Amino acid sequence: MIETKEVNFAYRRGEPVINDIDCRIEDGEFIALLGHNGSGKTTLSRLFMALMHPRSGAVYLDGEDIAKKEPADLADRIGYVFQNPDLQILADTVWDEVAYGPRNKKLPAEQVSAQVEEALAATGLTDFAEVYPRTLSFGQKRRLGVAAALALKPRILILDEITNGQDSLEKEQMMNYLRAINEKRGITVILITHDMNIARLYARRVLVLHNGSLVFDDVPEELFNGIKDLGEWGLEQPTMAALSRAFGLYALTVGDFCSQLVLKAGEQQ
Repeated sequence: MIETKEVNFAYRRGEPVINDIDCRIEDGEFIALLGHNGSGKTTLSRLFMALMHPRSGAVYLDGEDIAKKEPADLADRIGYVFQNPDLQILADTVWDEVAYGPRNKKLPAEQVSAQVEEALAATGLTDFAEVYPRTLSFGQKRRLGVAAALALKPRILILDEITNGQDSLEKEQMMNYLRAINEKRGITVILITHDMNIARLYARRVLVLHNGSLVFDDVPEELFNGIKDLGEWGLEQPTMAALSRAFGLYALTVGDFCSQLVLKAGEQQ
């Protein structure tokens, strides 16, 4: 569980980036963290895992104030995948990159091997185990970041724009995998994204930041029902949400929309 109480943050002596944020993220949630560029999404997520610390207020992990903690202290509880995957690459092979965290924890060699193999299989990178990581495609590097985080068996996974640079199939595979580990293993997923459709399809709760303040905290249906002017927060309605709203429906996919439309037409006859 992550909780923030009256958290404020500013870089050096500049304008505040995070303003009096109070929120609570329970174990097992799947959350989309939304907002325009510069809204404070990445900053807030880094406060969650002690990459930075608040100027005032407090961040708690499982009820413990993490003000004196470093990211390494939390690595077995929180995995973080950066927006730029190149920032996380340290090793000469994909296998060693994923093994870096478990090895650093001094785990037995057999356990390291088992956790690495599981993470590689889960992210579709088994065949790339001996490849030099920097030669991977951008989308593959993103999956490598996820695999490296998963190898430490975290209970919370924070992903910063994880679907950027991936084609539609890679994006669907990644999101379906994240949904599966959330539902089957209870891993808390916090997804920072500009993709409103991803948020609408996969998240069960949405947090919206605007100019450093938390302006929305509810289910996706309430955000994308067409009533709220999302442009006020620098967001756009997903096309399917807008189309569904025009017909008085709430459909997540094209197939769902067509089925509902046929059903509605039949009821009106």
